[in-house]
Formats: sequence, C-alpha cells, structure tokens
Amino acid sequence: MKKSSILVALLGVVIGVLLMLLIQIIGGRRHSMRVGGNDWRKIELILQSIDENYVDSVDHAKVSEAVAAAALSALDPHSAYMPPRVLEETEADLTGNFDGIGIQFNVPNDTAVVIEVIPGGPSEKIGLQPGDRLLKVDTTNIAGVHFPQDSMVRRIKGTAGSKVLVTVKRGREVIPFEITRGKIPTYSVDAAFMVDDTTGYLRFSKFSRTTETEFLKSSLELLQSGMRELIIDLRDNSGGYLDQAYRLSNLFLPRKAMVVYIEGRHRKREEYRADGRGPFQDLGVKVLVNEGSASASEILAGALQDNGRARLYGRRTFGKGLVQEPFFFSDKSGMRITVARYYTPSGRCIQKPYSEDYEYEVLRRYESGEMVHADSMRVEKGGILPDVFVPIDTTRAGQFYLACNRKATAMRFASAFFDAHKAELSAIDDYGRLLDYLDRTGLERQFLAFAKAQDGLTPKAGEWDIEKHYMMTQVQALVGRYSKLGDKAYYHLFLQTDDTFKAAIADR
Repeated sequence: MKKSSILVALLGVVIGVLLMLLIQIIGGRRHSMRVGGNDWRKIELILQSIDENYVDSVDHAKVSEAVAAAALSALDPHSAYMPPRVLEETEADLTGNFDGIGIQFNVPNDTAVVIEVIPGGPSEKIGLQPGDRLLKVDTTNIAGVHFPQDSMVRRIKGTAGSKVLVTVKRGREVIPFEITRGKIPTYSVDAAFMVDDTTGYLRFSKFSRTTETEFLKSSLELLQSGMRELIIDLRDNSGGYLDQAYRLSNLFLPRKAMVVYIEGRHRKREEYRADGRGPFQDLGVKVLVNEGSASASEILAGALQDNGRARLYGRRTFGKGLVQEPFFFSDKSGMRITVARYYTPSGRCIQKPYSEDYEYEVLRRYESGEMVHADSMRVEKGGILPDVFVPIDTTRAGQFYLACNRKATAMRFASAFFDAHKAELSAIDDYGRLLDYLDRTGLERQFLAFAKAQDGLTPKAGEWDIEKHYMMTQVQALVGRYSKLGDKAYYHLFLQTDDTFKAAIADR
C-alpha cells in the first residue's frame, strides 16, 4: 500500500474517534449496565436511572402504574393490574353489594329511564318510580347531552351515607330527590320460574359471593311449585368465584365425584370433590351454554357433563380456565395473577390457546363457521363442547330488525308505551295476566306506527312475515319488564324464540 493511502486511512480513523468523542460531549454520557437474563435487575436499573437522570421531576405513582400494567399484560390475557377505582368496582360486583341509590336504568334515547327501583333501597324509600327520566345528578345535566353512561353511573354511586341530588322528570313534572346513598345488594340470579308443570328455568349472570344462597332459595321455590327437572341457563355468564362453582356443582353430585382439579408450576394438583350431601342429586338437569359462558360457569358445566349429571345444549363455551389469585396493595390497588389452570374431571383443560388475536377469538368463530356448523368445534380449541349443538339462526334478522336495533326502536317504544299505560302495567304481577294484557293492547300496530313516525322505518313487503314473531317477542319482553315481574317477564317472554331452550325442552 502506498504511503499516501496509509496516511488517508489513519486520518479517517482519527476523524472517526474525534466524532465519537464529540457526540458523547454533545449528547451526554453513555452508561453500560450489566444485567442477567433471569432476574428483575433491569427493571430496577431503569427506574433508578429515570430517578437519577430524567430531565424533569418524575411522577412516581404514574410511572409505577404504567410499569405494573405493562408487566402483567406480558404474561397472559387475564393477568391484570387494577388501579384503585377498577379494583373497587370489580370487588363490588362479585361481593354482592355496592354503595349507591338502588336503581336500574336504560338509556334508550339519550336520556336515562328508570327500569327498576330495587326493593328496600334508598330510591324506593324516597319515592323514585320506574319510568322516571333522570335529568340531573347534583348540578350536572345528564339528559339530552350524550352524557357517557359509565360516567353517569359513577356520579350516581358514592359512599353509603353520603347524599346526592337526583332531578327527574315524571310526566310533565320535574322533581328533585335528595337521596342518601346506602348498601345496595346485587343479585347473580336474573330469573327463576316454571316453564311448565314440571320444568323449572333458572338463569344467573355471574358467580358472586351470594350465588349459592340465591340459587338454593330460587331452586327450593321451584321445587315447591312441582319442579322435577331444572334448566340452568349459563349463557353469557362470565364466571366469578371458584368456590361458588364448586358449591353449586356439589348440590348435584354424589359423594367423592370430582368437580374440578387445578394445577400450575407453583401449585401442586388440587382436587375438588363432592361431599355427597347435595339436595339435588336426583333432580333432572339440563344446561344451556354459549360462547359467552366462561370461567366458573365452565367449571359447573364441565363437572355436570363429565359426571353424567346433565346434558349441555348450545355452542362451545368461551374457554377461560385460569386460576387467578388476587394481590392487594396498601394504596387500594391490586392485581390478579394466573397461578394454575382448571381441568374438568375427565382431564380436559378448559383454557383455550393464547393467540395474537386472543381478544377477537370469538369473532373468529363466526368467520370460521363454527357458530353454524357443529363439525367446526374442536376439543383442542378449549372450552366445553355441548352434547347438543344449536347453531345461531341468522335467517330471521332482516333489514328492518337490524335497523330497529341500531336505533333502539324497540327499547324506546317500550319506554313510551309504559308512559302511556303506567298504572295498568305497574299493577301486573302474574305472568298469565301479563300475556293476556299484551295480547289485547294492539302492540304490533302501535309498534309499527312508532317505528315509522319516530325513525322512518317500515318493513318491506314480505319482510314482516319473516321477522314479526322475533321482533314482537323482543318488544313484548321489553314492555313486560316494566311490570312488577321485571326480569322474570323479560326472560320468560324471550324463551318463545330461543332455539337453545327449545332444543333442551324437546330432548326428553
């Protein structure tokens, strides 16, 4: 190599070194910190470095919340960090009570309408009634301003003993109610009633601390009415406490029958078996499930199915079979960490596989045809498979029905109908009387007129013949909910168009 070429090369090296030194002077010092692959030292170093080097003051609470949430989200779809407000709401939902004023409401047309006033609650004691429109909470206007429903709920809720001013519209009157909040019971059993002389129906939405007590009370009332067979509706039951799923299973199973077992890397296999003292061991049982049946509801369904105590009807369940333990912090936040998996008595793992689109997995079932074809269901996909598959019927939801659902036409009609017939509806406490009343009110004619006048919707020629029964059953159920029967009327009426329920009834 020529001498001049060597000098050029050396000059390039010198310039490179000088540039690196200049970058370090301008940009700051580089820090090299050694970390291992199997410890948490990197997290500690990151937080320590932020404290020692970040340009502005650091909000430790904010950073800690972000780190906690990110760390748990990297584990599995159900391990989660819960800030204080989220933890409080979650615990209240499952413990069976919360602080509030004791009403249930819908928002059919940008104004909240009271559907039910909980018996014995603060609102009933002070005089709130079904049909009242909520206008204000304290000084905040919540009607006709597209006020978010979750924000509305948070403003109404509050610590027991505190006061809230709720202004309602009743007919033409505007009435302010000062309400002292109290402890409001929440119920997991949505409805329980006899569907014929010997068959009872019981639907519940979650497994809370009070589920076994509620279930026993409702079941014993049905037995007194002549029940010899019980249909348990677990559809869209999101689960809850493991001990409640065990307790309910125990009511139906013989001594030593396995209910479920759990196992994890840090949790040895633990089996849950029936004690043989359950009062319903000779009662006929059928269970309705769907893609919304999850966690504890899958434990109950799997236990009854594997032990030959019940046949399952519907579609493959959600597939959430993770045991999660709660951990609480002194700042009233908490986390739930997955510590094991659930297995049915036959050894089936309930948990479905994790995937990149895990949260959209149920949607994928629609796309793959699983909701309409039984041969698309697979055990390895997780969840509990029904004994009798019942597909979704997409033929009866035409354009008129879909348009009404988008505009909440049926819900708004039910509210308007109640306003016009409040005294009559509020006096009905018998299902037979309710059916007679709905049959002679000309509900179909009134609903079609309302849909046309309010939303400009009219079914096309021939369309109404296909949709009529399905649509009007929904209308009747929403109207019936305003009677004293409440949700009992709502679910009882809906069973008229329920293919899964019909499949269970027909399977003798």
